[in-house]
Amino acid sequence: MSDDNQIFIPPSFFAVYSDARQRLLEPIGVVRERYEICEDLASHLVGHAQIQHHTEVPVEGEILRRIHAGLTAPEAGVSAAEAGWIVQRLAELLGWPGPEPAPAED
Repeated sequence: MSDDNQIFIPPSFFAVYSDARQRLLEPIGVVRERYEICEDLASHLVGHAQIQHHTEVPVEGEILRRIHAGLTAPEAGVSAAEAGWIVQRLAELLGWPGPEPAPAED
């Protein structure tokens, strides 16, 4: 059975679903489906982030932190690793510096 799907999944997303030996933890069909959802969500969030930047929160890093916080809520429907990837991809789409790592909690 051949895989004729033309969607390119970047290595950064494969890393979300790979173990330390770079083996996929889920079937490729699941990874492809999750990639499409996460890429669409990142693209959709561009407009939201731009509005925030121009009206309420001028600091790009703060916008990305807030979006990440929203994506890590259980009702968001994405895993913590996917949320991190979505925010990183959003920063790329906006041409913003990547998000700062969250401060460690005591």
